[in-house]
Amino acid sequence: MAELAAVIASTHHPFYYKTSQLPPKDRPPFAEEWITKIERFRQTLTAAEPDVLVMVGSDHFHQLWLDNMPQFLVGKAPFFDANWYNEEREFGLPRMLLRGEEDLAAHILRDGLDRGFDLAFSNELRIDHSITCPIITLRPQADLPIVPVYTNIFAPPLPQPRRFVQLGRAIREMVESWESDQRVAVIGTGHLSLELGGPRQFGEHGPDPEFDRKAVDWIASGDIDSCLAEVSLESLHAPGNATHGFMDFMLMMGVAANRAGEGQKADHVETVDLFHTMEAYFTWYPDGVPEREPDGRLSSAASSASEERSESGGEQ
Repeated sequence: MAELAAVIASTHHPFYYKTSQLPPKDRPPFAEEWITKIERFRQTLTAAEPDVLVMVGSDHFHQLWLDNMPQFLVGKAPFFDANWYNEEREFGLPRMLLRGEEDLAAHILRDGLDRGFDLAFSNELRIDHSITCPIITLRPQADLPIVPVYTNIFAPPLPQPRRFVQLGRAIREMVESWESDQRVAVIGTGHLSLELGGPRQFGEHGPDPEFDRKAVDWIASGDIDSCLAEVSLESLHAPGNATHGFMDFMLMMGVAANRAGEGQKADHVETVDLFHTMEAYFTWYPDGVPEREPDGRLSSAASSASEERSESGGEQ
């Protein structure tokens, strides 16, 4: 069966690529810290040595519109065109062609139906920056096949937050039941507090620093219960008009939960406070933090640490 090598959650700020490509003298004052933290974050995926990436994101009304809006959709195709014209124009993002992993996509669709998730699918999906930005930051060579999973966080009626957590847990089970010897990393991107086009869009920090603090604590500690107790579709309007993207973070907490469904502490936690948003980066290793032998191979020495992490809820 396939192995879940890593679970990764991050924001997907579309200006990171453009910022990182600027000459140092032209970069904004926060750029060096941002780039340094992204490069450190990138190593957490590299260390897991994945063969396949399951990418969870949300279409920004590029391909999916109000005439046909699925709640959860899986892309199943041999290749995916990536980024749209407005993303090239506004954010400087490159056009990309990403290879798909059709066998895993087909397995997720079939197994998802059998687990009570009526997943939509697309054989002609073009993906946007919610998926390409984490590839740019985490795997810039873009050499691994992907299975894109889109969630509806924009167009009401939305699924309840609990459903996102349930889907995350199901995705873990689907990956681990795939008849393959591949190592799979599940990467998902969402938001903390976020305002788009509203009066709090361009403040000195995110629109709701208190929500951001609590949200980072929930994710870092794997406290799914406290998160579900406070987060609702109604409450997510208060921290900013686009904060419903936080439910994709909740989905990733579900993926990272252990096989008993208990939330786990993240192995890597990092944040950077930009002038209008709090960026956040989290990594979990289900089988323990990978170590490397002198020849670069992964070591299995972390197996006892993995058992201890399962019992204690993990180490931050």
